[in-house]
Amino acid sequence: MIHQAVLDPLLEEEALHNLCDAARLLGFGGLCTSLCHLEAVRNRIGPSGRLRLFAVVDFPFGTIPAELKRAQAEWAAARGADALDVVPNLAAITAGRAEAYAEELAQICDLGLPVTVILDVNRLQPERLSLAVEAAIDAGAAFLQAGNGFGAATTPVQVRKLKELARGNCAIKAAGGIQRLETALDLVEEGATALGTSHGPALIQALRHPQ
Repeated sequence: MIHQAVLDPLLEEEALHNLCDAARLLGFGGLCTSLCHLEAVRNRIGPSGRLRLFAVVDFPFGTIPAELKRAQAEWAAARGADALDVVPNLAAITAGRAEAYAEELAQICDLGLPVTVILDVNRLQPERLSLAVEAAIDAGAAFLQAGNGFGAATTPVQVRKLKELARGNCAIKAAGGIQRLETALDLVEEGATALGTSHGPALIQALRHPQ
């Protein structure tokens, strides 16, 4: 359920190790990390198992050329990633080039790892969000992520909308602004099956010791 974010590029080694250890001990579903920390996280948490290692690809903007995005995904796969969190080419969607958007994602999905497509739901107009969802499903995405951790927090309404658009073809992950247990529970109630947050241990603490 909880995917602990380990994305700070200035994270020191001790803090990185502490987050990895906490994620393993608390039974989190995943650790989501940038490519610069990928090998260190893999080494710390050990072989693939219940705690899956998610590598972000072209995060946070999704603007590099498709062949470079595919190369990032291949690099991550070769270094132990269990799954990929990909920022798609949303500019292609806004320009009406859904085919290019879907083809780029399909090339990454073809690697065989589960792919989460990170959608900036705060900025996409409804018709473009619908198009982005449909094209991501066609490309083979396993998860759709509401929010990228920047800007306004992801809301339960946005999660519900994404779930409706997915029509059961993709699982829904919420990310961005999940700092309180009440927020996390609201997002789950509306359909999120995974929560991306940098506050995982605090959420578990709040769940175990309600005030």
